[in-house]
Amino acid sequence: MASFPQTRRMKSPAAFDRTYARRKSASDGVLIVYACENGLSHPRLGCSVSRKVGGAVVRNRVKRLFREAFRLEQAALPAGVDLVVIPRPGGLPTLAAVRESLVKLARQAARKLGSGPSPGVGSRESGRKTGEEAPRPGATSSRNPEVRPPNPAPPEGGP
Repeated sequence: MASFPQTRRMKSPAAFDRTYARRKSASDGVLIVYACENGLSHPRLGCSVSRKVGGAVVRNRVKRLFREAFRLEQAALPAGVDLVVIPRPGGLPTLAAVRESLVKLARQAARKLGSGPSPGVGSRESGRKTGEEAPRPGATSSRNPEVRPPNPAPPEGGP
């Protein structure tokens, strides 16, 4: 009998952010699955169920479905991958549908991970430290203040 220990769960917001930042996903009519390497010998699950899905009772039911599908199918899931699972809008899916979609989509998303570098431990993306946000266009930084010319005055007299 498979179990679902704490080590198989994504708990920190940083782990979710890292998975979303990797931008590798797969979806069908039931689920959206985001994937990211985790450096472990087993997959981990994170659930993200918004209020659009329903009230607290419905959201918790959906999360229980996701956890049970993960628990039952973890041997068939790719190892060393964090998976964030998001429900598609619509009715409450069945356990069989979630199990089938989870395995199929986790494999698809994991295959996409093979291409391109992972923004994770030790990587540097465009010269920034890991975890640093990209500067917004037109924003100034306290470390590198940018001097911007004043906006030109609108033309007087118009057409």
